[in-house]
Amino acid sequence: MRKTIVVGMSGGVDSSVTALLLKQQGYDVIGLFMKNWEDDDNDGYCSSRQDLLDAVSVADIIGIPIEAVNFSNEYKERVFSYFLREYQSGRTPNPDILCNSEIKFKAFLDHAIHLGAEVIATGHYAQVREVDGLFQLLKAADIGKDQSYFLHRLNQSQLSHAMFPLGNMQKHQVRTIARQHGLANHAKKDSTGICFIGERPFREFLNRYLPMMPGDMITPEGRLIGKHVGLSFYTIGQRQGLGIGGIKSTRTESSGHEHEPWFVAGKDRQNNRLIVVQGHDHPALQSRKLEALENHWISGTAPLLRHPYAAKTRYRQADASCQLITLDRDCSSFQFEQPQWAVTPGQSIVLYEGEVCLGGAIIECGHA
Repeated sequence: MRKTIVVGMSGGVDSSVTALLLKQQGYDVIGLFMKNWEDDDNDGYCSSRQDLLDAVSVADIIGIPIEAVNFSNEYKERVFSYFLREYQSGRTPNPDILCNSEIKFKAFLDHAIHLGAEVIATGHYAQVREVDGLFQLLKAADIGKDQSYFLHRLNQSQLSHAMFPLGNMQKHQVRTIARQHGLANHAKKDSTGICFIGERPFREFLNRYLPMMPGDMITPEGRLIGKHVGLSFYTIGQRQGLGIGGIKSTRTESSGHEHEPWFVAGKDRQNNRLIVVQGHDHPALQSRKLEALENHWISGTAPLLRHPYAAKTRYRQADASCQLITLDRDCSSFQFEQPQWAVTPGQSIVLYEGEVCLGGAIIECGHA
């Protein structure tokens, strides 16, 4: 009997080519379109309706069945509630990471197994390798598209049921295959940002769920610079939307940056104050060490202490030389060879050994 594989089809070119390749390889392929958001599905920012039409069109061309399943309740309970709690606490979460571990590789995987599948496949740019009975998550061949950062919270069971057929391909090859096989979405723009927000103004969206709580915007030295609308609406390293572009530092504060842009450098939640500095390279934006919580190691075994690894503290970042300094059951600390810019509480630090993603943790704070 042919192996049944359920492919998560989003309507984009990556998942479409994933389904096409698996069909060509002789698998019994079933397409599955996940609907994860319902609150404002009829406004101008939500593309789920068009995405479903694109996925159905591709399934018809490829010659596979496709099903639409609604995971919006699971998404609200497992991902969106966490998203709001984190922003309310002044942190900056990455819900796409949680969406992968809780929806795409849990709710979706459970549904696929119910349909009779042994494996699920997605259009993620990453690779899976089994070594001595352990499953490893590897970076994609196309480093510019690698998505292992977003998959680092998967466990052994989830990886054992996962396939990433695009992991050894370049993005331009994927679009070429789609065009050659007459897939109408071959030139469709890649989706960006958080799936349920789309291209809408983020502050406007967040204000639907969280109240604005205005307060002072100050320098680390305590000089009042302006007013903020609420700590939840800013993130470390933010430059745009501060409304203080024309204000200069004092000589003692500037360190030579008095003509440069302002950036968010910290949050004083106790006094509801936003801390801002002038200059991209201001020392307050540099962290050589960081503390993290909620450790997750893909193999089930923690990495070695004081061992040379590489790490990312945000998705689009080059690997940085790093060591794991301390490790408790749920807490860890890391030290970098070079200071890292705008280390952000709520984001994830993801650890690598060569091409192997070891796992990671959620950043609690950074410091010099």
